[in-house]
This record gives sequence, structure tokens and C-alpha cells, in this order.
Amino acid sequence: MRRALGFAGVVAIILGSSAGAVAGPWEDGMVAYNRGDYVPALKLFRPLAQAGNAKAQNVIGVMYRKGEGVAKSSVKAFMWFTLAAKRGEPQAKVSLQEMSKEMSPAEMAQANEMMAACEASDYRNCAY
Repeated sequence: MRRALGFAGVVAIILGSSAGAVAGPWEDGMVAYNRGDYVPALKLFRPLAQAGNAKAQNVIGVMYRKGEGVAKSSVKAFMWFTLAAKRGEPQAKVSLQEMSKEMSPAEMAQANEMMAACEASDYRNCAY
């Protein structure tokens, strides 16, 4: 019986330590973001967003909308929300609807131009 408990304990330790090793840029970015460390969070989210990760694109949009770690910019927020919404991110779609009521047509057109340049450059020419 003692041997079984020892084995179970070893398995629990292994599983527990490997669960901690699973964390990646997304998880680390969310920890930093939730802690209020916006600049490190942005550095972690940026490559994910460039790779087409809709959730990272949405968070970057939130950061621009609120001015968290970046200069507040409705245009840049709208651009990132549009990218995320095109990839099916539901919260980005909600944010776009809200922002479209607050922004001028010229601002939305500017955001769409920025988004097109971002996509055309394979995410190398994005407004950060």
C-alpha cells in the first residue's frame, strides 16, 4: 500500500510540474496583463497577433482602446478588433459594434486602411 501511495505521489508531482511547463506566451501575456504589466504583455501578444491569433489581436485592441501600455488610440484599437473579428473572435465583434457608434467614418476608414496594410505586409507593417 505504501508503495502505491509513493507512486501516486510521484505521478502527482510529475503531472503538477509538467502542467506548469505548459504555459506559453499567451498564458504569460495574460498573467502580465492581469497584473497590470502592460508593456511586457504587449511584447508577448505581438508575435501571437502577427501569427494570426485572434485572441491576441483582440487583447491588443483592448489595450489601444483603454491606453494600457500604449497611447490610447481608437483607430488602432478598431484596426486590431477588425483583424480579430475577421478571424471569428466574438468579443472583437462586440467591440467593433460599440466603437463604430463612437468613431467618425474618416477614423474607421483610416483603421481599415491600416488593417489592409498590416495584412498585405504579412503583419510586418502593423500599427503597434
